[in-house]
Amino acid sequence: MHSQAQVALAGKPSALPIIARAGLLCGAMDITAAIIVYGHYGARPIPLLQGIAGGLLGPQAWNGGLPTAFLGLACHFFIAFSAATVYFVVSRKFAFLIDHGVVSGLVYGPVVYFFMNRIVVPFSRAHKYPFSVKMMLIGVTIHIFCVGLPIATVVSRYSRPGAPGCARPR
Repeated sequence: MHSQAQVALAGKPSALPIIARAGLLCGAMDITAAIIVYGHYGARPIPLLQGIAGGLLGPQAWNGGLPTAFLGLACHFFIAFSAATVYFVVSRKFAFLIDHGVVSGLVYGPVVYFFMNRIVVPFSRAHKYPFSVKMMLIGVTIHIFCVGLPIATVVSRYSRPGAPGCARPR
């Protein structure tokens, strides 16, 4: 016989595995795209990661060598997991986000981009670059395909009853 709590959990997805999958995929895709795309414009991987750490450390991040690059990578994945967590939590209130993962992801990517660039970065210690429409369009495109879509499709895929990672009655 199952307890009421076990029955209530039956078929409902476990948050942690879904958020972990979405955050890892998003973080890996986003940093890979950033290294490739911004590398085309002359950015090297270590200074790019140090620039991310600059959000916490300010300009001295570029003098910290590999330790600040690793800090930047950790910050990057913290942000990716945070974006996945927010999407997961909001999807519990609005089923549309689960039922229409692709459409939701196409919208969520730019939402994350503008949140980061209009709220997070201005309040951080990161170097402020002059506005460029070209770089904004590149950033939004990366966020659509490497942030919004991966998070939304993973959350949508694994949030359906019976999907891997869902709790099942014992």
